[in-house]
Order: sequence, then structure tokens, then C-alpha cells
Amino acid sequence: LNQSGIVGSNTSTLPITGLAEASAHPERFIGLHFFSPVDKMKLVEIIVGKQTSPETLAKAYDFVLQIKKIPIVVTDSRGFFTSRVFECYVREGLALLEEGQSPESIETAGIKAGMPLGPLAISDEVGLGTMYQISQQNRQDLQAEGKAIPDQVGQVAIELMVSQLDRIGKKSGKGFYDYLESGKKVLWPELQTHFPTSDNKIPEKDMAERLMFSQVVEAINTMEEGVINSVGDANLGSIFGIGFPPFKGGVFQYVNDYGVDAFLSRTQELSDTYGERFAPTPILKDKAKNAQSFL
Repeated sequence: LNQSGIVGSNTSTLPITGLAEASAHPERFIGLHFFSPVDKMKLVEIIVGKQTSPETLAKAYDFVLQIKKIPIVVTDSRGFFTSRVFECYVREGLALLEEGQSPESIETAGIKAGMPLGPLAISDEVGLGTMYQISQQNRQDLQAEGKAIPDQVGQVAIELMVSQLDRIGKKSGKGFYDYLESGKKVLWPELQTHFPTSDNKIPEKDMAERLMFSQVVEAINTMEEGVINSVGDANLGSIFGIGFPPFKGGVFQYVNDYGVDAFLSRTQELSDTYGERFAPTPILKDKAKNAQSFL
């Protein structure tokens, strides 16, 4: 590495600070997370490690602008900003499947909420095998760090599909969908054999809002933790990186449009009914208390 060169990693989940330990110049190591397909996706998530220098950040930012991409800057953490928020959409869909909601209703709820694909289709696109490997690696890393391993919704579905059913996603031609030679895809007919439909039907509004609120609450969590510090970057990142509905204006604008008080109240309802992952954060409570929007 020459005296002015920097190293950028395209990892989407592994902490940059840990990867930088292999470099003789960790101050010149940075994350440059591109999105697939790279020729179409405009966003680049720039991840600043603990030892990344301001000069390295400036060079990386200039580079992203020079190649006509949209940069957002985040601090280092497992999953960064976009992967953490995106994963919530997918996993909430899997949680609904585990709860006995029909695959068709789950996919419809995602589309009606404004997402480009339903969560089961996106799981196949990302690859259930990849999701399984990431979750296993995260568990190993947390164990090595002596940290508690949190329960993740949707993990039962991922492990069943990968470990027992060998359906790992679109690349293998079989996941939640079957991928036909004609290019069409159809929901796997045996899916409801393994995930029986419950008589307890969740209202479509609840399903759609669970899929959206899971993402927004996690975005607020990342701000709480200092992973992302700019509302604008969060909105841009959610729209251009993970397909959050553009007409909603991004994850934080979603809260503003919903109404901070109303959003706070709804998170509490969802938390009481469906789980603590929807519980309102201190930042959200503070915004509501002071009649402030996310700006």
C-alpha cells in the first residue's frame, strides 16, 4: 500500500474495525458497501472504523461522488445501518410465516406497504443460505466476545429451510418459491405443509405495519446507538439501498408523516401484541414529549 492509498472493504455485515486489524495501516482502512446490482444501485454506505482517519473518510467520500454514487456515512457496528434495517423486513415476514399466516397474505402485505417485493421473495433473492451463514457467524463472534446471543425472529424458518429442506434461495432454483425454466416463479406448493396456516388470521393492516415498523424502529435504534447520525442519510440509505418506499420519504420521514405521537402509540400497541422488538425507544419518546419531528 503506497503512502496515499486506502483500503475499502465491501462487506455488508462484518465490522470494519475487526477487518482493519489485518492491515498495517488501520487508519487507512474503511468500509465501502456497494449494493447489488452495482450498475443500477446508486447508494454506497461508507463505514468508519474506530481507527479510520478523517483523511481516509474524506478520500472515500470524494471517490464515491466521483463515480456518481450517493454516499451515506455510518459508524462501525455489526450490520451497519442498511443491513440491520433491511434484515428486519425479511425477518418480520418470516416471523409471520412461523405464526401461521399464509405466504400469499404475507407477500401481499409487503407489496401493499410499498416495498418492491414481498419478504419471502426478497429472502430468496438474498439467499437463505447466505442468511443462515451470516446468523451462524454472528453467533460465533458474539460468543467469542463473551456477549449474549439475542433471539432473532424468523430464525426457525431460516434453519428449517436450509438445514432440513435444502431450499436455499433463487440461485439454487428453490426457496420459498420454485423458479421455473420459463423464468417465472411460484410459491412452493409444499410451503404450507411445513408452515401450516393458522386459524388466527392477523389483520392485513397489522401485517403491513409490522413489516414497516420493524424497519423504522431498528433505524431509530441505530440512531440511538450512534451508528447513523444524520436523518437525511438514513432516509437516503433506506430508499436507495434497501427499497424503502420512496413515496414515504425514508424511514424517519415515515415517522414524521405518521405523526410522532401516533407512531409512538402504535409502537406500544405492536409491542404489547407482537413482541418487544417494536417497543418505543428513548429518542422516540423524547421526540413525542417535546412535539418534535425527525429533521
